[in-house]
Parts: sequence; C-alpha cells; structure tokens
Amino acid sequence: MLASLETRYSMLTDVGRVRANNEDACGANPETGSYVVCDGMGGAAGGEIASRETAASFLAELKQRFSGEISAHDLEQAVSAANRTVYGMSTRDRRLRGMGTTLVALQTVPQRGSVWVTHVGDSRCYRIRAGSIERLTGDHSVVEEQIRNGEITEAEARRSHLRNVITRVVGSQREVAPECAEHPCRSGDLLLLCTDGLNRDLSDADILSIVERHRHNLDHAARVLVDAANLLGGGDNITVLLLEVVRCGDPAAEHNGTRGEDHDGSKLSGNADRVTRMSSILRTHGSGT
Repeated sequence: MLASLETRYSMLTDVGRVRANNEDACGANPETGSYVVCDGMGGAAGGEIASRETAASFLAELKQRFSGEISAHDLEQAVSAANRTVYGMSTRDRRLRGMGTTLVALQTVPQRGSVWVTHVGDSRCYRIRAGSIERLTGDHSVVEEQIRNGEITEAEARRSHLRNVITRVVGSQREVAPECAEHPCRSGDLLLLCTDGLNRDLSDADILSIVERHRHNLDHAARVLVDAANLLGGGDNITVLLLEVVRCGDPAAEHNGTRGEDHDGSKLSGNADRVTRMSSILRTHGSGT
C-alpha cells in the first residue's frame, strides 16, 4: 500500500534585540507540502528583498511544478528560479548589488512517507525523534569546512571571526548548487528549519529541551524558541519553522511510540548563569496551552 503523511506546522520570525530590520523570511504551502526559511544579506534593503523574493519564488515554482509529487530535480529548479530572480534584481539595480540569501526547505513526499531537505548556506534543518536531535544539513560555511578538515573544533568555530562567512548563497552569482537529500519519516518526527539567529544562541540540547517540553502546541514552541534566543543574546534575526509528522503510514497502524518524552530543562547546556536564565524562561512560559 502507498505510504501517507499527516503533518502540522508553525512558523515565526523575529527581528531580535540588536538589528533594526528583519532580513529573514519564511513561507509555506501546505497544499504542495512545501516549507522554506531564508536569511538575507546585503546593503540597504537588499537582505530583506533577497530573502522575501527567494521564499516567494521558490514556493511559486514548486506550486507550478506540483502534480502530486515533487522530485529532487523540481527542488533544484525551484532554487535556480529563485536564484535567477534575485541575481537579476541585483544586476538591474546598483543599490541591490551583492545581495543574497541562505535557503533551507522541506518538501513532503506522502507517496513514500518521506521528506526532501534542500539547502544553500548556513540555515539549518534539524530532526527531533524519540527524544534526540539530529542536524540534517551541513553548513556551507568556512568554519564548517575547517571543522570537517580537522583544523578547528566546534567550540573554536563558535568563537571564530569567520563564523558568519558562508560559501554558498542564493542570488549572488548566475548559478547556485543546492544540496538535496531525502529522509524517511516516522510518526512523531518533528522537523525544524531555522536561521542562524536561533542556533547562534541556543545549543542543540537547548533546542531539544524546549521543543520536547512544548511540542503539543507548535505555535507556543516556536515562540519559546525565539524568546529563549532573545534572552540569551538576540544578536541576529531569528526564524523558526516547525513541521510535525503527526502520522506516517497506515492510519490503522498502532502508534509506533516515536514521540519524544517531555523534558524539564535539566539537560540544558552551558554555564550556571546561562542555564538559570534558560530555566527561568521555561518556567515563565510553562507548558503552553
């Protein structure tokens, strides 16, 4: 029998505590199962334009191509269409020259009970499954390459003056090469798309603790993630998109028990003051409604 997917989602973007403008963008089309998050960059209003236009172009191209299922080729073409849009705008208007954006996106494949993940830059996709968190994307950045080459540690990368230098961008050149990978789903999986404004201030363990505590209400979970990132710094725009796989497979099948257990924040990482502040925000928000 054919697989199937039942999902629900929530998304939220926030300017943070330091930046004057929000250069992040997010979008969703549940009818085609397409979800995207972008983090723009560029002078004047270039970053805002690049992220907004990329998200809109990406979703529009997938909608046009949708005939029941989206392939890796469709995703690559959607990224290319967005790249042409942004690059074309930057070449026609000198005020927008140099603008670009990251992109990370999810595309559900109900027929196979899976999702495609595609990305350009350092915006991330995480999967939370059975009480654990796993990053499904590798940053296209200088420090990520240094980590892979054994030149620096992850702790050193977080302090590096090169941590914001990315090696792939949508819209900065005529062509761009996205990464695409398909991942099988399980009932209870929760997928998170985010810009680096989230993972700059929150560790993977922080993200896991917050999401598992509030996952019964995705809107609330998204709000707590953003508030926690702001509490611990808020130095950049923050965008999160949560997609939960409510059911994957035969609707008559017994639940497979992959939903994570509730967390009380006891596994939060960092120094004592940081953990105290994180625990405080979790208590303030409670369990949501």
